[in-house]
Amino acid sequence: MQYQHESHTSTRLANGKVLVVGGEKNMNDYINIVELYDPATGVWTNPSNMSVPRSKHSATLLSNEQVLVTGGLSTNGTYLKTAELYNPTTGLWSTTGSMSSPRFYHTASLLSNGKVLVTGGSNASNVYLKTTELYDPSTGLWTTTATMNDIRYVHTATVLSTGKVLVVGGYNSGGLNTAELYDPSTETWTNTGNMIYGRGYHTASILSNGKILVIGGSSVSNFYLRITELYDPSTGQWTVTGNLSEARRFHVSVQLTNGKILAAGGLSGSIVRSAELYDPSTGIWTAVQSMNDTRRSPTAALLTNGKVLVSGGAAFSGYLSSAELYQS
Repeated sequence: MQYQHESHTSTRLANGKVLVVGGEKNMNDYINIVELYDPATGVWTNPSNMSVPRSKHSATLLSNEQVLVTGGLSTNGTYLKTAELYNPTTGLWSTTGSMSSPRFYHTASLLSNGKVLVTGGSNASNVYLKTTELYDPSTGLWTTTATMNDIRYVHTATVLSTGKVLVVGGYNSGGLNTAELYDPSTETWTNTGNMIYGRGYHTASILSNGKILVIGGSSVSNFYLRITELYDPSTGQWTVTGNLSEARRFHVSVQLTNGKILAAGGLSGSIVRSAELYDPSTGIWTAVQSMNDTRRSPTAALLTNGKVLVSGGAAFSGYLSSAELYQS
C-alpha cells in the first residue's frame, strides 16, 4: 500500500476489489486515507479520502453495494458518532446520519432486512456501552433499539442463518464469557449459553455447518488464549474444540473456500507472523507457512479467486504498508 494502516478496515466490494479505510499510520496518528486493491492487477490506488480520520471504526458492505463506515477514534482523541458512505461507482464519499452516541471498538452487522445493527463499544476512556442502534439505508437515519444485557467492547457479532445476531464476549471490567442473541423481528435481546472461557479481542467465524468458531483473545486476567470454542445455534450451547498452536489476540481469521478457517498474526506476548488452519471435520488446528511480516491488528479479506489478502498492521519495526496473499 502507499500508506501505513493499523486498526483499519478491509471490505471486499461487489466488484471484487478490496477497500482499505483509515486506521493509524503511527501510534495515535489517525488517518482518513483510503486505498483500493485490484486483484486483477495486484495494484493499489487511492480513491477519495474520508471526511475525517478514523481508527477502530467499523465498515459494512450494504445491500446497495455502498460501504457504511461508522464511529471510531480520531485526531486529538476525539470519539466519533459520525458515519459516511463510500460509493464504488463514483469512488466518492458522502456523509450520512450520525449515531446517537460516539463509539469505537463496536460491531456493525448487516441484517437480512438491509438495516445495520451497531452494538456496544466505548464512547470515552473506560466508558463502555451496552446500547445498540439501527441504520436504515433507505432514510440514512439511525434509531435506537433494545440495549444488550451486558456492557461490551472488543466483542464479536455474527449473523446466523436464522437472521438473528450472536454477540459474544468482549470486555467491561474484564473478559466476558456471556453471549446473547438479537432478533431483528422483535428488536429484542435474549441470553444464550455462556462460553466456557471469558474473552475479548477474539475473532468469530461462521462454519459451513452453521456453528460459530470463536478463536483466541484474552481473558479477564489479560491472559492470551489458545483455546477455541464452538457455538451450536440449534442447542445454544458451547463446546471446546482444538487449541491453537499459538495463543493470539489482535489477529485475523477468515473462512476459506474449502470451509477451513485461517487464523494469522496478532499478539502472543509479542507480535507474531505465524498462521494456522482449523479443519471443522476434525476440530484440529494445523500450522501453515508464516506470513512474511509480523502483524498486530492487520485486516484480512477473502478474494473472489480464493486467496486471502492480509494488509497493514503493526510490526516490531513500526506500522506497516505491506500486504501479502495467502493461497491454500
